[in-house]
Amino acid sequence: MPPIDEPTLLAAEPQIYVANVETAAAFYVGTLGFELVFSHGEPPFYAQVARGAARLNLRFVDGPVYAEDCRARNTDLLAAVITVRGIAALFAAYAAAGAEFHQQPRREPWGSNTFIVRDPDGNLIAFAGD
Repeated sequence: MPPIDEPTLLAAEPQIYVANVETAAAFYVGTLGFELVFSHGEPPFYAQVARGAARLNLRFVDGPVYAEDCRARNTDLLAAVITVRGIAALFAAYAAAGAEFHQQPRREPWGSNTFIVRDPDGNLIAFAGD
């Protein structure tokens, strides 16, 4: 096998800070259709959920996930952006599952279609695609 001249980035796994790993994992699995890859600790302080090639790491934080006025100052502070094929169908599935939307579907100036879901801890997860 020839040597690799340039490193290749293969994936990103954003760390999502949560107040309760079990509650967060239940939301990502039950509402957003992810699968629980692993959960660590008793009670859990770290877990990973995945759907397709997207992976999110759920990390317990002892205290508020966001500073008191952070959301007021940064209304679109995203925790992760996930690229999607079939974004309209995904939005419909999330709406049917009762997901809370921070942003309804819209076409961005750069051409992507997006919507944003708010998780139980206030993390904003953007979905972008075709």
